[in-house]
Amino acid sequence: MEVGFLGLGIMGKAMSMNLLKNGFKVTVWNRTLSKCDEVVAHGASVGETPAEVVKKCNITIAILSDPAAALSVVFDKDGVLDQICSGKGYIDMSTVDPETSCKISEAIALKGGHFLEAPVSGSKQPAETGQLVILAAGDKALYEEAVPAFDVLGKKSYFLGPVGNGAKMKLVVNMVMGSVMNAFSEGLTLAERSGLNPHSLLDVLDLGGIANPMFRGKGPEMLKDNYSPAFPLKHQQKDMRLALALGDQHAVSMPVAAAANEAFKKARSMGLGDLDFQLFTRP
Repeated sequence: MEVGFLGLGIMGKAMSMNLLKNGFKVTVWNRTLSKCDEVVAHGASVGETPAEVVKKCNITIAILSDPAAALSVVFDKDGVLDQICSGKGYIDMSTVDPETSCKISEAIALKGGHFLEAPVSGSKQPAETGQLVILAAGDKALYEEAVPAFDVLGKKSYFLGPVGNGAKMKLVVNMVMGSVMNAFSEGLTLAERSGLNPHSLLDVLDLGGIANPMFRGKGPEMLKDNYSPAFPLKHQQKDMRLALALGDQHAVSMPVAAAANEAFKKARSMGLGDLDFQLFTRP
């Protein structure tokens, strides 16, 4: 099975490498083409433009940084729309708002192509180990065709119905994650400053009802001041903003998420957006 892959950031690089390791033929593109070098060394081919990748492959996957990037790859010159046609599928795994997914879906359909949104829950390590959770919506036939790839990329994939539902689910998941991380980070800081051993706090949390893999994985790194980006703070803040906008549309009061968003915004204003999202309330 040959797959196109657009976007080789933290997630895209790990995901395309997993496809290669599991026997898929992969043709990649990235806006900065030099970022393709490592995956090419492992057997990938390179397309000079998104259109060239789509022309070569029946299924093309994209995972891009934000709605603007997702739209640009589809609608700009030499973009996806230049070559998408009947018999070809486009799967956008970026985290975007439902309106962006619907706009892309409508444009793909007008050219006769098939569209699936499939954002993922998980960051760098799950992407590297094929343990993502895939939240798909849109063309059911394309979903079924993509299941072999999804089985390599993730530990579980869901088909959630019409386009927009995948985006909504991902935004709700990341809104919860960002809000919880805000409380966790504040708790570690409070423990330290009030004279407690923060390692003991991690042990206590891990033995209680709120034990979870995020605390277990992030906590020790936070105490070592290791903020290497598995999930950059600027992307977490973008997701909080989009989730709050979704809440506005449905008249849902979200004061906890709004407060967490403000903490992320403050961190971005301090130039910390490219570091991991766990950073923002640490001293």
